[in-house]
Amino acid sequence: MGKRKFKTEVKQILDLVIHSLYSNREIFLRELISNSSDAIDKLKYLTLTDEAHKGLNFSPEIEVTLSEDGKQLQIVDNGIGMNENELNENLGTIASSGTKKFLSSLGDSQKKDSNLIGQFGVGFYSAFMVADKVEVLTKKALSDTAYFWLSDGSEEYTLKEAEREGHGTTVTLYFNEDAQGSEGFNTRWSLERIIQKYSNHVAFPIYLTSYQDEYDEEGKKKDGKECKREQSNSASALWKRSKSEISEEEYKEFFHSLAHDTCDSLQTIHTKAEGTLEYTSLFFTPEKAPFDMYQADYRSGLKLYVRRIFISDDNREFLPVYLRFVRGIIDSEDLPLNVSREILQQNKILQQIRKASVKKLLSEFANLARNDKEKYIKFIEQYNRALKEGLYSDHEHREELQQLVRFRSTATIGKEGAGGWTSLEEYCLRMKEGQQSIYYITGHKAEQMANSPLLEAYKKKGFEVLILDDEIDGIIAAQLGPYKHDEKHIPIKGVNLADSTDELKDEENEEEQESKSKEYSKLLEKLKEILKDDVKDVKLSRRLTESPACVVDDRNDPGAQLQQMMQAMGQEAPPTKPILEINSDHAIVRKLHDKVDQDISDAAHLLLEQALLAAGLVISDPLAMSKRISRLMEQGF
Repeated sequence: MGKRKFKTEVKQILDLVIHSLYSNREIFLRELISNSSDAIDKLKYLTLTDEAHKGLNFSPEIEVTLSEDGKQLQIVDNGIGMNENELNENLGTIASSGTKKFLSSLGDSQKKDSNLIGQFGVGFYSAFMVADKVEVLTKKALSDTAYFWLSDGSEEYTLKEAEREGHGTTVTLYFNEDAQGSEGFNTRWSLERIIQKYSNHVAFPIYLTSYQDEYDEEGKKKDGKECKREQSNSASALWKRSKSEISEEEYKEFFHSLAHDTCDSLQTIHTKAEGTLEYTSLFFTPEKAPFDMYQADYRSGLKLYVRRIFISDDNREFLPVYLRFVRGIIDSEDLPLNVSREILQQNKILQQIRKASVKKLLSEFANLARNDKEKYIKFIEQYNRALKEGLYSDHEHREELQQLVRFRSTATIGKEGAGGWTSLEEYCLRMKEGQQSIYYITGHKAEQMANSPLLEAYKKKGFEVLILDDEIDGIIAAQLGPYKHDEKHIPIKGVNLADSTDELKDEENEEEQESKSKEYSKLLEKLKEILKDDVKDVKLSRRLTESPACVVDDRNDPGAQLQQMMQAMGQEAPPTKPILEINSDHAIVRKLHDKVDQDISDAAHLLLEQALLAAGLVISDPLAMSKRISRLMEQGF
């Protein structure tokens, strides 16, 4: 007991919270009320399901009290409370493992403008944005001992045993000068406004107690002040109301409260299912992707209720991982109140709700794409990669996801209006007569890929090529097709692959191609011998019209993009070699053919190296390449 030091990481993040994330200080009250609501939710659940708690005298409510002098604010709840260990755990640890790293990476303007408090699980510490000192008095339900916690946001805090009548938690804020001054958090009007803005639909009554000046019948101020206590929120389960009764503003406020976010929702999806399975779902798609969306310890955005009773908010099993950005509520009429997490994971009712929810979400995303293209572009900018994950993992919904994902292409890159994006369906509508496949190229830089030598023959034939420049594309490329269009299943082929040139064949020139293969056979064999440590094969190319050479991948090998991604993840990538294709119509290749009986080692290596550079790949030995260039320049090659 007594004074204790914050852990180093806690102190550093607390400093960031207090001094950087201050653009919307009023959310401190939202966060503290949300904590109180969660504590009441947990106790209410126990009073219905646990014999030891059923006898508790429990009338759930939250009280917000402003002192007469306006310098202190108390938030009191009669929820489950905390014991000593929980106080240390909840107030001595902040957020998840990625929080400090993420916050530290933000620039000053981002910290000020991002309104990030709620997203990081640091809600309680937002109190220090408006308070010089914070006290917590808490008593766990069924416990005889209460505990007192005190901190001024510096390096240490106080923790000791105390007395408290009844279970629950009292948080007392001692306002700093800013909170008492121009920002005005110490007036009844400002507190009532904040409660109604962010916490109107908290399911328990929130009472606001404050002191107001009294006036006589002639309008003169009396000595002393009147204490006034009124309920400040509607305390209704918004999701149980009919959609026709709910305004856009109410949905907006509820989303802010639910998601601990100040950005808006792109989409609100409110469903009431009746019949053999009865449940209500209210889903939101945030305008901005959650900060932890690509972290292994991401926080689920869904809450489970059973007949309006809160059950759990750690619900990754409700939706597939690729839909983890969805925020919302599922309220079931059919699940038992005492359902455990282990049972939840196997529960057939939940599996049915999950299946219906995925179908509904994908359908609504498709509606957004059809009816509001501008808004759908915003959606794609945030969640395209997540949808691509679904292509890899959710084969049941592959056709729906194929309709939803977007790509850039040689026909759309750099164009305004649609943001340079195209759907597979739009690609198919633009396909040239006689074109049998959808083509794509993978890599890292879209502009560089659009000018890749690999595309020369495709461009000549007028074939559009999708540009897959996202890190995940190397993994999902093989899962893209075939794509169903106009009752046909169209194969999707990578131009990076050695066997993707069937449609480039020109029957009239096949004899000429065979003749060239024989003519250049000696050069091909010599190049294979010189480059045997660096390439898998050397072939004449059908895809090149202007460049001397290019590198492609064997279909059975992981591409360069996938190998680099695996290496970035700390995984060992299997060793592979590219296939070198040469253009027999290019002057450099013809010169090599003429000098095939001479020493062409430098030229052969340089031919490969420039092909690797054109593909955006790394040269293993730039110094050796530089020396080869010098020697060839001296020889006047």
